[in-house]
Amino acid sequence: MQLTAPATRRTGIRDTDGMAVASFILGLVGLLVLNVFLGPTAIVLASLALWRGTQRRGRAWLGLTLGVADLVVLVAFMQADSTISWSF
Repeated sequence: MQLTAPATRRTGIRDTDGMAVASFILGLVGLLVLNVFLGPTAIVLASLALWRGTQRRGRAWLGLTLGVADLVVLVAFMQADSTISWSF
């Protein structure tokens, strides 16, 4: 007996669309806090969403770009402070 509905193509598209939106949000938040964790997570989610064929390609590309920007900001602040982490 199956308790849930079988996965359909629409469910897969919604999952990839959700990954694209999540990567965008994580990349945006990562510019302010926890960019060492949120940046790579945004990159992975955006890459998976693009690879799986999301309908929200623009958001996935923005999430990928913001994830990379998170890491660039982290490196810039690390260079400025000469530490592994940074603070305001």
